[in-house]
Amino acid sequence: MRRGQANFEEDSQKQPAVGHWKTLMPSKGSKEEPETGCQDAGGGDETQSTEQLNVSRLRSSSVEIREKGSEFLKEELHKAQKELKLKDKECERLSKVREQLEQELEELTASLFEEAHKMVREANTKQAASEKQLREARGKIDMLQAEVTALKTLVITSTPSSPNRELHPQLQSPSKAVFRKGHGRNKSTSSAMVSAASQNVTPEPVSHECKEVDSILFAEFQAWKESPTLDKSCSFLDRIYREDVGPCLDFTKQELSELVRVAVEQNTLTIEPVASQTLPVVKVSAEECGGPNGFRSQIVTKCALSGLPRTCKHRIMLGDSGNYYYISPSCRARITAVCNFFTYIRYIQQGLVRQDVELMYWEVMRLRREMSLAKLGFYPSEM
Repeated sequence: MRRGQANFEEDSQKQPAVGHWKTLMPSKGSKEEPETGCQDAGGGDETQSTEQLNVSRLRSSSVEIREKGSEFLKEELHKAQKELKLKDKECERLSKVREQLEQELEELTASLFEEAHKMVREANTKQAASEKQLREARGKIDMLQAEVTALKTLVITSTPSSPNRELHPQLQSPSKAVFRKGHGRNKSTSSAMVSAASQNVTPEPVSHECKEVDSILFAEFQAWKESPTLDKSCSFLDRIYREDVGPCLDFTKQELSELVRVAVEQNTLTIEPVASQTLPVVKVSAEECGGPNGFRSQIVTKCALSGLPRTCKHRIMLGDSGNYYYISPSCRARITAVCNFFTYIRYIQQGLVRQDVELMYWEVMRLRREMSLAKLGFYPSEM
């Protein structure tokens, strides 16, 4: 545009000069020539003003175009900036959503792994507990089968008309009854003692004792017999616990006495005689368990229940602990008397005793008498 304007101005400046040249040039009509020169000068002024007007119009139009172009570009730039800001906000929102999703995914993965490990641990724990319960159940089944077999030979074959003398020692003579109590593992020794006693001891007349049923005790037993249970809350067992079981298992070592009582109630106590093999004495075991944790012959050691030095021929184990406690004959007699009572009432509860109610009552009274004698210090000599 500037170049066009400069050329146009140069042309406009040259034209008046041409007009002057025409006035100065000689011509035939001297009067007419000056008029033509004036006309040419006026026309040149008009064209020059017109051209200047056109130039100003062009300038104004170019300025307007420039301003409009700049405004359009500014508007486009503003729109582009707005779009960029919106896109930035959208990108920021999407990045936050992505971070949130990644965090939730990590938390979900961690919780799933933790839950899976927890389920595996619980499954292993339940499996171990089930296996332990299975082993205990099999052991109890074997024990019950052995008890049922022994019960069939002792209890079921006993009737009021022909009572079993093994089950009712009170029907035997005192000389024979002494040698039939206790464990029967060494049958050869027992038979030798019986034969020697039969040769040296003179026969004594059988003493017949008189008996009378106590109405209160018999009523309590009948009420218990209707629905047998091992719960101590019933009046029948509550009386026996207070009068017989509690005092019979009340030893000097209170803590161990309580463990023995629980083991007797749960039928998890084991009594076994000490073997004849001689092993070295372990002092630590003797202090902890009342005797060496091994097999020894008859030695004078400290009774775990009474705390007194006695000749301990037997030892006990509570459950599956593996710890043995040496006990004196007196303590063994007290524990055995309580175990015999619990064994008999368990048989009644399981429906294995098929006798008259009165006969079962007298058997319970006999077992109570044995507990009373044992807690007073009376026990058979072979114990």
